[in-house]
Amino acid sequence: MERLGDILDRTVQRLPLRRKLDDYALWAIWDDTVGAPVARNAQPENIRNGTLFVRVRAPTWMQQLQYMKDIMVERLNQRLEREVVTNIFFVVGEIPDEAPPEDSEPPAAAVDAARLPEGELGRISDPELRDSLRRLLLNHLRKRG
Repeated sequence: MERLGDILDRTVQRLPLRRKLDDYALWAIWDDTVGAPVARNAQPENIRNGTLFVRVRAPTWMQQLQYMKDIMVERLNQRLEREVVTNIFFVVGEIPDEAPPEDSEPPAAAVDAARLPEGELGRISDPELRDSLRRLLLNHLRKRG
């Protein structure tokens, strides 16, 4: 029987998925790159053909970030060490508050790492691909809860 890691490794090498997975590393660096005040009021939603779609809390934030767009594109690409973002498109929408209610469960991040298939991830020979897939799985688990 074939191992999942081997199948994923071959599949990703064959298809143009690797670049897409690397593009989604943007979610992992967003908060740190744009800073806490912006991250509390603007979050990436999707990236398509170099355009990053960012949800912002209010029209005033959208207007302010329009002025900062070029700087944000440059900083994100520097952190990713290649050109991933060519444009940013802002949309106004609801952004969940940072702090969970007091009676909620512990942060999902502590639980997520235990749910990762580390044995299978360890079988992926390319370290960049392995890290990208790990980040993608963590983000998926965080969103799913």
